[in-house]
Amino acid sequence: MKKILYTLFILAITLMACDDKLELTPTSSLTFNGFWESEEAVNAAHSGVYSAFRGYSYTMWQMGELRSDIWGGKTFESPSNEWVIEHTIDVENVPWSNWSGFYSLIHKLNDFIANAPNVEFLDDTKKQHMLGEAYGMRAYVYFTMLKVWGGVPLSTLPQTTLKIDELSKARDTEEAVMAQVKADLAASLEKFGSDDSYFNGKRVYWSENATQTLKGEVFIWSGTHMGGGNADYTIAKTALTSIANADLLNNYADIFNFENKNNEELIFAFDYAIDEASNFYSLFTSRTTELLGKYDQNGLLVQDYLESTNAANRYGVSESILLKMNDPQDTRRNATFVLLYTAAPADPVYVESDPAYSASYLNKFMGMVDAGSRNYVSDIPLYRYADVLLLLAEAKNLLGEDPSSEINRIIERAYGSNYVEAIHNYTNSTKEANIQKILDERLKEFIGEGKRWWDLRRAGDQYVIDNNQYLNPGDEYKLLVPISRSMMGRNPLLEQTPGYSN
Repeated sequence: MKKILYTLFILAITLMACDDKLELTPTSSLTFNGFWESEEAVNAAHSGVYSAFRGYSYTMWQMGELRSDIWGGKTFESPSNEWVIEHTIDVENVPWSNWSGFYSLIHKLNDFIANAPNVEFLDDTKKQHMLGEAYGMRAYVYFTMLKVWGGVPLSTLPQTTLKIDELSKARDTEEAVMAQVKADLAASLEKFGSDDSYFNGKRVYWSENATQTLKGEVFIWSGTHMGGGNADYTIAKTALTSIANADLLNNYADIFNFENKNNEELIFAFDYAIDEASNFYSLFTSRTTELLGKYDQNGLLVQDYLESTNAANRYGVSESILLKMNDPQDTRRNATFVLLYTAAPADPVYVESDPAYSASYLNKFMGMVDAGSRNYVSDIPLYRYADVLLLLAEAKNLLGEDPSSEINRIIERAYGSNYVEAIHNYTNSTKEANIQKILDERLKEFIGEGKRWWDLRRAGDQYVIDNNQYLNPGDEYKLLVPISRSMMGRNPLLEQTPGYSN
């Protein structure tokens, strides 16, 4: 009964929070008296947190990839979010307004962190694992907000009021937000202790490995952008080398095979299932009719092998990326994109400005076909072991160490039976050459997975400017996004993101 009441209370507060007068009000629930009394209630709240976290997967993908150099190419249908891709961003055109609703998720996590410890469990290690998950996810959310906006208001306690004057908060400094992220990482690892297992054996739950991977990324960021230097790079390296219970799969395409969910390369993935939730990757495919008469890069008629798509074609890969992904011996090329031509190409290598090229579709996360209908229910990795290796390569390179062993593990897997050491093996070089090689491999490895913008940002502002045709020197302020005038009007304590004029 309490579970039902709590669900109804969540719905009531969600409807109340739709009022645009509320800025920091959670769109989940306020703490419901009497709910946090049993292990069953904590289990229900635990499931609710993951459902809410999954609801932000498309937003987090957009934040991590849209502003990079990957998208903006040909599509069959009207493209989505062109203005974000082209950085037409100002106080009148604000992406992810109202903090993108993240405070709803933060409230759920705060609620769990505050109340779950007081509930008795038959097995206390299960509760500690759950708390480790919650702290790790909160660290991830605040880290994402830091990278998008810089300083944001910090809230670490459950909201217990709907009074606007009590909810209005100023933006905390970037340093304060980073300190909170690091504190949550430490709390997460303390709760996990020596338990490096996956909850219920499934990698769709946060784990110690996920926290350690995030810690590696966080400390590389703070070392590069916040003055942490070698001390932070060393912490990142230690975190990334501690990861167990994960490894590369032998075949790159197998990572995304629907039949291969929960594979050992995954560190954390968002969970999708038929009759439960679909992911957003239908936006990268096409309607079946648009594929009729189209040939792929290997000269095959797509209609001969691709079943129903039931999708749209709203994101097109940019030509610069097609040219960078132009080695047909690299298995990541065909596993990532199917290029669509009006006539069979003479060679699988893409030719610049080829008039026969119509569009492409993303070959990852294609889900499965059931009763003649495609269901986009592939799990979406937030972190996988390839991430760990290439982040470790970054940390080692920044410390002046040799990152080639990690880079070469990625390259060897990418080329498979085509790998020739004399041709493909990478040899340690200068810091600048190494980071460019790492960026190149991360690009090919993670296209469509929401990584590229953060990869360039982590490397340094100049890498972002150099790799984006819509940004020029002097546009560095655009690396963070503004907040809307309406947000500032509703909360007079807020200040605009530096560089944007009201």
